[in-house]
Amino acid sequence: MPSDASTPSTETDQGRILIVDDKRDVLTALRLLLKNFVAEVHTATDPGAIPAMLEEQTYDTILLDMNFTQDASSGREGFLWLQRILQKDPGAVVVMITAYGGVEKAVRAMKEGAADFIVKPWNDADLVASVQAAIKLRRSRDAARRQEAKEDAPATKRTSKRSTRGRTAEHASPGDFDEIIGESPAMQEVYRTIEKVARTDANVLVLGENGTGKELVARAVHRRSPRKDGAFVSTDLGALSESLFESELFGHVKGSFTGADEDRTGRFEAADGGTLFLDEIGNIPMPLQAKLLTALQRREITRVGETAPRSVDIRLISATNQPIYEDTQDGDFRQDLLYRINTVEIQLPPLRDRGDDIALLARHYLEEYAERYETDVEGVNDPACEKLKGYHWPGNVRELKHTMERAVIMAEGRILAPSDIVFSAPNSPRPSSGTLGVDTLNLDDIEQAAVRKALSKHGGNISRAADELGISRKALYRRIEKYGL
Repeated sequence: MPSDASTPSTETDQGRILIVDDKRDVLTALRLLLKNFVAEVHTATDPGAIPAMLEEQTYDTILLDMNFTQDASSGREGFLWLQRILQKDPGAVVVMITAYGGVEKAVRAMKEGAADFIVKPWNDADLVASVQAAIKLRRSRDAARRQEAKEDAPATKRTSKRSTRGRTAEHASPGDFDEIIGESPAMQEVYRTIEKVARTDANVLVLGENGTGKELVARAVHRRSPRKDGAFVSTDLGALSESLFESELFGHVKGSFTGADEDRTGRFEAADGGTLFLDEIGNIPMPLQAKLLTALQRREITRVGETAPRSVDIRLISATNQPIYEDTQDGDFRQDLLYRINTVEIQLPPLRDRGDDIALLARHYLEEYAERYETDVEGVNDPACEKLKGYHWPGNVRELKHTMERAVIMAEGRILAPSDIVFSAPNSPRPSSGTLGVDTLNLDDIEQAAVRKALSKHGGNISRAADELGISRKALYRRIEKYGL
């Protein structure tokens, strides 16, 4: 039976997850980390409780340890329970956790149906990102099954209500692109580029502001590529400290530095035969850019503490919200590395430039949250749509999603009106360089304004904004998530 369930009340929380690990300290650490990002965290120390728990409810994501007390390091038990979970719930999204990482285990886990894998000790930001991506994947699978059920239903039973995910015949269906939704000309160009580049092994650079969906594009490319049966390994470079950069990307051997208690597979090796997604690539310092370039040029990496290189076969997709061409001209980003990573470039438009996509996305998220919270909200009136379209959306699609979740929860009636739409950052003149532009003593409002100003001043550069604010990059990422920026 579950040993704990935690349900926070913040309105941006989402998802129900199950964590299965025989070590209570691991469960406690994961619960404390994830409770601020998901609606419910259930834990269990005994994998034998899994079938009964799956009978009681559906989980958006299951974090499953690969090694229990019967089997200290082979991962055999983890693979066995992975198979049982998928037999019980074919749509389950399982993230494997192990203290005994190895590329062979990672690849096998992916091939047997796992969505991702995490090696202990984990990086908090990477683990949260993996869980959030897994939740999105579950929602996408559920939506696809519901759509298939509708299409298979007799014509006389089909509803005439227009789906928010539908498109005209001459356009590709949004369902074809996972959770990417949009009909605007700019998005149609993105879809066409994805289809063209996915068939190749070319390196891809995805450009766009925070919250525009860069990782969704990367996953869409991977799923259409010849490497779709291989691993998709995502790494947020902006969350890696310089001291851990090589260890995280290239791996390390036991004893190579303090705390290296065992061999560890890096992200390059984990993605061997599949796709490596490097997010926030514009934020890495120059010395690390040189090491990354060397690995990409030679198609080989050297684990920290080793001398012999290891060959890797990856397809690289990178992303950044930085003005990377300006950074290259200013000497902050290597031109040879830019040439290496952007064989094909995909530019994601900001939400404010996507016209009617705003209403399309709003209705999509309204349906999603109305179903999740079991409310009677069923639509958005025209004045409310105009209010949504007139907003500048500094947080892009991520901010719209949070706005609609809040509106559905707080709505007074079945149809959302303008009064139900509350924005995180009201449209207002840009504040002067010496002020925060807020007329309040509320600490949250002041902090949010300071974070927005720092990000704007430094063009979205996380490292520089964090330095300006006097906090760590991890602390800045937490505030970005907190305020939906």
